Amino acid sequence: MAAVQVLIASPLEAELAARIPAADPRAEVLFEPELLPPARYPADHHGDPAFRRDPQGERRWRALLDRAEVLFGVPGDSAAALAEVVTGLPRLRWVHATSAGAGEQVRQAALPADALERVTITTSSGVHAVPLAEFAVLGLLAVAKELPRLMDGQRAKAWPEVRRPLRELHGQTLFLVGLGDIGREVARLGKALGMRTVGFRRTEGPPPTWVDEVHGPGRLAELAGRADAMVVSLPMTEQTAGLIDRATIERLPPSCVFVNVGRGGVVDEPALVDALRDRRIAGAVLDVFATEPLPQDSPLWTLPNVLVTAHGAALSARENERIVELFVDNLRRHLDGRPLRNVVEPGVYY
Repeated sequence: MAAVQVLIASPLEAELAARIPAADPRAEVLFEPELLPPARYPADHHGDPAFRRDPQGERRWRALLDRAEVLFGVPGDSAAALAEVVTGLPRLRWVHATSAGAGEQVRQAALPADALERVTITTSSGVHAVPLAEFAVLGLLAVAKELPRLMDGQRAKAWPEVRRPLRELHGQTLFLVGLGDIGREVARLGKALGMRTVGFRRTEGPPPTWVDEVHGPGRLAELAGRADAMVVSLPMTEQTAGLIDRATIERLPPSCVFVNVGRGGVVDEPALVDALRDRRIAGAVLDVFATEPLPQDSPLWTLPNVLVTAHGAALSARENERIVELFVDNLRRHLDGRPLRNVVEPGVYY
């Protein structure tokens, strides 16, 4: 039987690309790194935007695309590029996207139903759980331990005559809005800090390990007054858009530390700004926003109880290694005719 043609379509380290054919001889890997935009930093899946292939290189790249049955990565890492390869490559059967939120690309690509039946699209959901969970805990500790005030004191070389106690996370209640890989890893770290963990997810079932209780999203506003901390790790879908609404935010207690490492559109951002400005919650640590880049006139830049990062908390030097591990497992499943992990569901886009 002819080997399945797998094209590396996203910048990738050569040693990691070599792990793919080594994992299963039924796959032939097409990898010509000189035809890919060079990475500007580890796990840069866009590559240098100034990169251009010469006419000969473009012909070689087109020939590789025409051979491909499987793509590792979306060329150009955009919805438009995804639409182009899915509709324009008749041999293509599976695309593995390097991002966890590739469902948004699928929605924006507006792919016809027959194309989605022919081509399976999977995401890299789960590979960012460790760095995002660590960042979430950093956020909880930064607000609880008043890190901005401590740093201001250090810069001022101030040694106060009266010192005040800092808050403990031990014994506090942590709400986990989303119990995927990220939410479960945050729960594990939260339990290590002695927190009570309360999860919210759309599916029923017993609480996973490290989670003390689980509720449906419909109870979030009702129970919000219990949240000493809330970590959001939801994707953006029709079901999650605006889920954390003004009513929920207004029920959060003054102790609440709010962290969002999911998607900005899940949260009513103006309501969150109001709560932070009025000091009705303790603070927020935000890696994602309703509009990105975050507009220069957004009050979130300057509120003293907010830490803003530019949607980069998931980045890790180990990201590509983890993506390749996931891809190799899925490749074996694909070759064996078994269901793939992280398949984007049409219409749900997650």
